[in-house]
Formats: sequence, structure tokens, C-alpha cells
Amino acid sequence: MKPPVFDYIAAASIDEALALLEQHGEGARPLAGGQSLMPALNFRLAAPAVLVDLNTIDALAGMEVAADGSVVAGAMTRHRFFETSAMIEQRLPIIHHAMASVAHVAIRNRGTLGGSLCHADPSAEWPALCLACDAEMVLQNRNGTRRVRAESFSLGLFATALGPAELLVQVVFPAWPQERRWGFQEVARRRGDFAIAGVACLVDTDAHNVCTGARIVAFGVTDRPVLLLDAAAALTGRVPGESEVQEAAHRARAALACRADHHASAEYRSELVEALTTRALDQALTANGTSRYG
Repeated sequence: MKPPVFDYIAAASIDEALALLEQHGEGARPLAGGQSLMPALNFRLAAPAVLVDLNTIDALAGMEVAADGSVVAGAMTRHRFFETSAMIEQRLPIIHHAMASVAHVAIRNRGTLGGSLCHADPSAEWPALCLACDAEMVLQNRNGTRRVRAESFSLGLFATALGPAELLVQVVFPAWPQERRWGFQEVARRRGDFAIAGVACLVDTDAHNVCTGARIVAFGVTDRPVLLLDAAAALTGRVPGESEVQEAAHRARAALACRADHHASAEYRSELVEALTTRALDQALTANGTSRYG
């Protein structure tokens, strides 16, 4: 199919893009990598009057390490950058690892961090990774900027905290502690497909291998990624072993009312949550899951 008729404007700056979004109101849509928006246009699932192209705005791309060690990523930074960057492999290894699960290389070459987050597909990896990493979204409109934590940004199926005429301009990933470990597991029907279910986890330990904190996130099973606090509590204050991992996985499954669709039943997704939590935590508690930062 062909998309509906629309006007196309390539914005030269963030200010121009924001002015255009404000001018055209609900009829305008920003264009990032286009890997979700363009198929939606072709299927007539979206019909904006104006597309505001962000690809010509250099200020929205790239990455830097702040003085406090946090990683600040421009919203237009491509998936492929996170997959190939040695700095990301060192400082945010779970993200470096997970990028191989994002669609295919051709899509990763075009798709962007911000585009995926704003599309808010519940089966996408980026919303879950940002939630696991406790990232903050920097949102900007013509009046200034505000920060929204990842747990408050994804509101549900294809819904976010973005306001009218507002852009996601940066994502801030807090610095990792020295003893952080990570795990990432997902199941899809075919390589490159959206996940039927997935789990991302971070586990912090002290010098005696006692868990000082954990973040476990399930995605693809409800209408948005979910931070599993009760599952993490099964590990905190203990030296995680097989029994603690099994208890955390059991709590993860019990905490979720999974959705059903043509890809999988709710019961199958529920079973996957328990199995993938076990696998992700096992991965995190081995040498392969240890952060190489530092």
C-alpha cells in the first residue's frame, strides 16, 4: 500500500522542529528512523498532515559521558551505534548485548533510540532496557526541558508521557557501580521478530557477593515493560544462589497478568516470564554477566 498524502519538512534545528510541531498541532508527526512510522503510514494506520524530519538535526545525535559518569545519548542515536560502540560495551554492557536482538542490521542502521522509546511498543527492547537501567528521558518543548524517569515515560500500548509539541531529545543512563552484573533474555518466533516475552535484569553486589539491589524488568507480556520489585526483593540482602533465583522467578511470574494475542497465550507468556527470569539471573550471576566497566 501507499501512504496518505502528507507535507514533508526537514527541520534544521531543535527549535525549528518544536516550532513546526506547535504550528501544525495534532496533524504533525516527528520522523526519526521511520522504521515504525513508515509502515504505519503505508498501512494507513497513521495519517499525519505533516512529517517533521529530525534526521538533519545534528544536536539530537551522538553520545557523551558526563562528569558524574552517566552516559547521555541523543535521541537520534542509531541502534547500530550502541551495538558497535566500545564505550557502550564498557559502560552499559547490557545495552551493547541486547542490540543484537533488535530486528535486523538494516533496521538497526536506521532505527533510533528515541524513535523506539516514543513508539512505545510493549515488545520492544529499548523501553525495557531504559527501565532496567533507571534512565531518565529529557523532554523539550518551546518553554524548556523536563526530565521523566523511564518508569513514568511508558504509559501503555503506544502511549508515553510526551506532551503536545514536545520532543524526546536525550536519554541519560546513570553510571554503573563497580560490581554490577546483568542478564538479558528474550524469546521471539524468528530471529529479528518482536519478543513474545523478555526479561532484563541488573544485580548489584558487594565485596562479599551479597546483593545490595536489583532491577528486574519483564517486557512483551503486558502493555508496557514492568519493573518487578517483589522479584528483586527475593535477592536483596542475600548471596544469590539457586534457591533465591527460583524464588525471584516465581515472584516475577506471580506479579504479572500476561496478555494473550495471536502470537502466544497468556499462560505461555506467564511460563516464559518465570523461565526467562531464571535464565537472566543465572546469566547475571556468572562471570559473563559482570560489568567490565573499570
